[in-house]
Amino acid sequence: MTAGTKKKRRKPPLGIITRPGSSLRNKTGPWGILRPVFDWEKCTGCNTCETICPEGCIRHLEKKQYEADFEYCKGCAMCAEACPFDAITMEEEHR
Repeated sequence: MTAGTKKKRRKPPLGIITRPGSSLRNKTGPWGILRPVFDWEKCTGCNTCETICPEGCIRHLEKKQYEADFEYCKGCAMCAEACPFDAITMEEEHR
């Protein structure tokens, strides 16, 4: 590259999230077909679900209670797979 010339940056294809957590700027929840359901009897408050969520849409409410923000949750089930106490199940989303 010579001085004064700029390298043209390619844009990613539509629908591609290029940086972790960047979907919080884009409501991607409608893409999902599954949603996490929390079982408060089994939950120990270990925080694994909140930590593992790639979109950061699971929030700690109090003691052993969490919620998923369905405006952003894609239903990837990573939280349910990672939960060591099987306190999260995935249910079909009914729209």
